[in-house]
Amino acid sequence: MTLRPALSLALLAAVLATVFVAPALARTNDRNQPMNIASDQQSGTFADNSVNVISGNVHIQQGSLDIRAQRAEVTLKNGEPSRVVFTGAPVVMKQQMDDGSPMTARADKIDYDLNTETILLIGNALVEQARGSTSGPKISYNMTTGRIDSGGGSGGRVKTTILPRSAAQPAQGKK
Repeated sequence: MTLRPALSLALLAAVLATVFVAPALARTNDRNQPMNIASDQQSGTFADNSVNVISGNVHIQQGSLDIRAQRAEVTLKNGEPSRVVFTGAPVVMKQQMDDGSPMTARADKIDYDLNTETILLIGNALVEQARGSTSGPKISYNMTTGRIDSGGGSGGRVKTTILPRSAAQPAQGKK
C-alpha cells in the first residue's frame, strides 16, 4: 500500500476532530507517523484509476489515530485518492487532540469525498469530545466552507450537548 491513501485516512480523522463541538485540533504530528493497517483481506492496486478494498476487522493506527471498521474502500483517480468510504456497525474513529483531549466519532458509514471536501457520517452518527457531543441520523461537514449540516428524514432528531469549560476540564489545584 502506498502512503497517499493512508494519509487520506488520517486526514479524514483530523478533519472530523476539528469541526465538531470544541475548537481543539487533531494531533498534528499524527500525520507524520507510520500508518499500520491490519485486516482480514486487502484487494487492489493503489495505482491510477482504481478501487481498493480493505475488509474484515479493519484496524488502522497512525499516532493517536485509531479507526476500526469492517470495510474501507479507497477510490483513486489519476493515482490520487478521491474518496474513502468506511462501513461497519459501527465505524469507530478515535484520536487525541493537540490539547490532549480525546475525540471519538461513530457511524454506520463514514464517506469522505476529497474532490468536494465533504465528510458524511451516516446512520447513528455520533461525535464526542471533551466539551460535548453531537448525534443524529446524518452529520455532514464541508471542509472548504466550514458548514455543518445535521439531521435526516424519518423523524430523526439531532442532539447537541455543549458542556461549560469548567465541566469539560478538571479544575486546577483541586484534588
